[in-house]
Amino acid sequence: MSTTPVRPLVRLATGAVLAGALALGTAAAASAHVRVVPETTAAGAYALLTFRVPNESTTASTTAVAVDLPTDHPLTYVGVEPVPGWTATVEEGDLPEPVEVDGATITRAPVRVVWTADDGVGIGDGTFQRFVVSAGPLPEAGTDLVLPAHQTYSDGTVVDWDEVAEGDAEPESPAPAFTTTAAEPDAAHATDEAADAGAGTPGGTPEASDDGALPVVLGAAGLVAGLVALVLAVLAWRRAGAERR
Repeated sequence: MSTTPVRPLVRLATGAVLAGALALGTAAAASAHVRVVPETTAAGAYALLTFRVPNESTTASTTAVAVDLPTDHPLTYVGVEPVPGWTATVEEGDLPEPVEVDGATITRAPVRVVWTADDGVGIGDGTFQRFVVSAGPLPEAGTDLVLPAHQTYSDGTVVDWDEVAEGDAEPESPAPAFTTTAAEPDAAHATDEAADAGAGTPGGTPEASDDGALPVVLGAAGLVAGLVALVLAVLAWRRAGAERR
């Protein structure tokens, strides 16, 4: 008669499956917000900024996205990449106070970018959309660029991603943000045309690493490992049953 410890194996496998599912769910929840992925963070550079917008509603689609641009460190050039089915508008406005950029005094600058979906188009349940802008020049190293986003749903709901993190804890609705770094050797000679021509992949999406994918991959790996353990436990139980007959 076999003495294979079937029940402990089943309990272990079940625990592994639950742990993998929990990790996957936690990773998805942590990454399910509007984020910005800069192609470069170098001061003085013109960068492709990719805004990743997931749809979090099961009953409505995302029909508009607006991003507020900084006025204390204005980006004097902002260009948008066309997105099929969406209309993009760059709004300019007066700055609260004049700001010097590259030796010039700036009183007006781009202050907002708005993407609006055409009729019948939107970001549906379980999907996301990337919106790309080319902007610059980025301010001096060590500057926190906060880019609050506002996500409008087809049912009229508006979600504001505008909270700034304090300490290590991430707020419930964090604003897209990044910190500039030291200028690259040729950053002083960068232009928006060079940034548009030389950065990004076909389709306009920059080849920037998306650290939000790592927890999802790890969670999926845990789930797969749990399923494998469950299959092995079931096979062991069947072998034990056959030997007892």
